[in-house]
Amino acid sequence: MSKICFIDVDGTLLDYENNLPESAVKAIREARANGNKVYICTGRSEAEVYDYIWDIGLDGMIGGNGSYVKDGDKVILWDHLSAQETRRIINWLKSRDLEFYLEANSGLYASKNFKEKGLKPLKDYMGKKGEEIESISIEDIFPEMIFNEENLYRDDINKISFILNSYQDYLDAKEAFPDLKVGTWGGVGETALFGDIGVKNIDKGKAIDKLLDYLGADLKDTIAFGDAKVDIPMLEKCNIGVAVGSGGEEIKEIADYVTDSVNNDGIYKAFEHFNLI
Repeated sequence: MSKICFIDVDGTLLDYENNLPESAVKAIREARANGNKVYICTGRSEAEVYDYIWDIGLDGMIGGNGSYVKDGDKVILWDHLSAQETRRIINWLKSRDLEFYLEANSGLYASKNFKEKGLKPLKDYMGKKGEEIESISIEDIFPEMIFNEENLYRDDINKISFILNSYQDYLDAKEAFPDLKVGTWGGVGETALFGDIGVKNIDKGKAIDKLLDYLGADLKDTIAFGDAKVDIPMLEKCNIGVAVGSGGEEIKEIADYVTDSVNNDGIYKAFEHFNLI
């Protein structure tokens, strides 16, 4: 029986320096040749899914941690912030001197000083994941990020990520935006480096339901692959949940299977284990 695979991108398909193991490419291509479907299921917006990722061969994507669903060229769901919500968030962030970037399918749009102030927390985040980060730059991490204050007030934003100067910034954001989904990433609790704000009541698991309804497919044929807390809803949703060995302890604890690390052929080994290839 063919399966439907959902693979997180950062830390699962790619390492945190955007390196894509050739073994993962081989696994996905072989699995699709065997009649299985493969979708990425990521926090990235479509603008961050660069050609070298699409060139692997994919059936579609879930983006924005569940706010955007695409099968082939068909958009099934796009639940984004309104222009008014985006303006309100930006003005609040600016009032607190918090640097940020907007995540849209059309591009990534950064605040004036994000290029300068964003590198340290991003390097800290990657360091926590065990990546080598000595000479990395913002351009290496976000090769097509746009640094232009004139582009910020938009009506096509999936979510907004911002640097936490302190954990209190996250707590205050939750209080300021009770109508939206406010989270953190880059660490657990007070070790978090970033906050993010997006549409309420979305997650990767709910997006998988939307896609399966569209496909007329069954949950019993699904396998999810992830490395972080944000991936837990999709691992819990799918029939089989796989955590990569380089992932966090919280996702390994709930996974049905733990494969090897990203750069030690983890995806390929898991595909072999579950007879996808």
